[in-house]
Amino acid sequence: MKMSSHKSIHPCRFMNRLILFILMSLSLAGNANAQVYKSQIKPQWSADNSHFWYRNDLAKGLREFVLVDLKKGNRRLAFDHSQLAMLLEEAGVNDVVAGRLPLEQLRFDLSNHLSTFRIKGTYFQYHLKTQKLTKIDKPVDAPEQPKSESNHSPVQRAEPTKPYQASRDISADGQWRAYIHEHNVYVRAVKGEEQPIQLSTDGKTDNGYQSVYWAANSNNLISFRVQPDEVGQVHLIESSPNEGGRAKLQTRRYALPGDKFTTYELNWFDLKKQLQVKPAVGLIDFRNPRLRWTPDGRFVRYQKIDRGHQRLRVIEIDMFSGATRNIIDEVSETFIWTEHVQNLGVPLVNWLKQTNEIIYLSEQDGWRHLYLIDVASGKTKKQITEGEYIVRAVDRIDEEKRQIWFRGSGRNAKQDPYFIQYYRVNFDGSGLTALTEGDGYHQIVYSPDRKFIIDSYSRVDMAPVHELRRVGNGRLVCELEQADTRELEATGWKPPEVFSAKGRDGETDIWGVIYRPRDFDPTKIYPVLEHMYAGPHSSYVPKQFSSGNRYSSMTDLGFVVVKMDGMGTANRSKAFHDVCWHNLKDAGFPDRILWHQSVAEKYKWYDTSRVGIYGGSAGGQSSTGALLFHPDFYKVAVSSCGCHDNRMDKASWNEQWMGYPVGPHYAASSNIDNAHHLRGKLMLIVGELDKNVPPESTMRLAAALIKANKDFELIVIPGGGHGDGGRYGDRRRKDFFRKHLLGLEAPDINAVP
Repeated sequence: MKMSSHKSIHPCRFMNRLILFILMSLSLAGNANAQVYKSQIKPQWSADNSHFWYRNDLAKGLREFVLVDLKKGNRRLAFDHSQLAMLLEEAGVNDVVAGRLPLEQLRFDLSNHLSTFRIKGTYFQYHLKTQKLTKIDKPVDAPEQPKSESNHSPVQRAEPTKPYQASRDISADGQWRAYIHEHNVYVRAVKGEEQPIQLSTDGKTDNGYQSVYWAANSNNLISFRVQPDEVGQVHLIESSPNEGGRAKLQTRRYALPGDKFTTYELNWFDLKKQLQVKPAVGLIDFRNPRLRWTPDGRFVRYQKIDRGHQRLRVIEIDMFSGATRNIIDEVSETFIWTEHVQNLGVPLVNWLKQTNEIIYLSEQDGWRHLYLIDVASGKTKKQITEGEYIVRAVDRIDEEKRQIWFRGSGRNAKQDPYFIQYYRVNFDGSGLTALTEGDGYHQIVYSPDRKFIIDSYSRVDMAPVHELRRVGNGRLVCELEQADTRELEATGWKPPEVFSAKGRDGETDIWGVIYRPRDFDPTKIYPVLEHMYAGPHSSYVPKQFSSGNRYSSMTDLGFVVVKMDGMGTANRSKAFHDVCWHNLKDAGFPDRILWHQSVAEKYKWYDTSRVGIYGGSAGGQSSTGALLFHPDFYKVAVSSCGCHDNRMDKASWNEQWMGYPVGPHYAASSNIDNAHHLRGKLMLIVGELDKNVPPESTMRLAAALIKANKDFELIVIPGGGHGDGGRYGDRRRKDFFRKHLLGLEAPDINAVP
């Protein structure tokens, strides 16, 4: 019998693929059509700040209108919806349903118990007490309803004195012109034929003077002698241009750790004495000088961050005498967090011109707090906030009322320490007022007069709760809504589980989440996938409610997926954060492994003998590191666009955590230098046009693995950028985990259907 020339697909394998596809489709469709109701409130504030109303969209297309009386502090249905629908029918408005009133331009006048609205093109006035409905002409335009006040309006202050503008050429009295000639500073009279005066002699081609600044007295000047950087280039090859033809080379400057940066040397000059002084303030070798002049032009200040991020200063120069002093001088044995700070709201240094003070954010006592600095003395007048919690963001600095409005986390001892709460405090540290308190992650909206807030908070395992609170004392005025998840739950949806366990010190709680399969059966044993990212610039475990399951594509395959924040990540104490210092390979793994083991102690279905890990960028570095440094625990890893050697990635990010100069600790954390330690199954994914982390980082890791005679898989995405390889990379990652953790071979995608 003649056989077909192509290989047939085994019927069992085909059915398995079909069943898997159907289950995933049903899962996605069920959740996609399910709704969560009352998950947000969109307030419509009255012009006189006496009330607001909002509309709740409910199940089956129903809706209700809610009125909140701010003076009485109560919430109620705006009117009897059924009664109003009946009156509208009697007034000739057809097809009106009580639960679907299509009201537009709704407004209330509570002092007269009236509301006005338009429905199907007709305007009506409705008396809330007598329930009398009257058809009216289009009302005269009412005052525009004010919008909610933004949380974030950082610095509120009176109009400052006009700052001094330092001239870069002509002196304030108009008699002298300063200029750069052959890399040195010269001054000559504006009028007359007098010979120019050379004030500096040490300028040269590769270290010359730039930009002269005059003091207000027309006698003193400063200038910086600038030595240019020696930053190298990074090269990308576009192998497959869309238009075809030859491959293309893309080249750009890209500073790596240890590259020579531009340096700025401060020089002070006295014209009458023809004197040059080099103040003992050190070279500016990170960022460029940003000068801040006092209104009288006598003093200039600038912020200096030493390269390596272990010292931060605010330096002042007396332009008349050349004397210098430090207004702020903070030194750390590890790092001062100055780069890649996430959503802080304001700079670390905030100048208050009315009172010659600074609001300074610092972790000097072990937690990020607010400090009031006296500029004149350079001393701390008051630590404004203190305690074992951190300031997460500053929303408003009100110089007139001498108050700060900020977000914090960790102050509520019985809550997840990452939950955002809102506060207000006076400059002198008194009057600390919690504006929110519920057990969840908060977001607030201020009334236009900032006397009330709508506080909405949730957790991954709790749908949003909405409250009205008074700003003056933070007290609850009334409860507004609690989100309705019944329709979502009817689809079989379940929230992830929040889980905490002690870290390596036996004291610190490590917080994470557990996502189970949709058809979870506690009598079965499940392999575990950890989604990994441990970049020290933030924390990453989700904290707010979501009706979706971001990991459903993995849990639907039969994996339990987890995510946790180990030591070395941000938004906890300084000691918690400092674990990353000079040691990015740590990535919190001692804490993560203990967390996994604690889950396994509680749940027999949690299989710590089959733990896989995946991540991208810094998570790509760490997921590979799991198999290099902790192979007894982690068995399979997929790493995308990884920064596999911190010497080969952007200087600003890596020097913040790994320090400067580059030393042996960089090699100790390098996946490339430690590639010979590989155990377990590893897949690497990289886009050839990654403009964030140079793809050569992954390629050099591949070279090191080959040199060490290690087996691994490498997927290069032509034209791909910084990411996980798109749909192709996603499919290959899933197949890799299914094969090595579930023992299931991937379908033959190349087979003829």
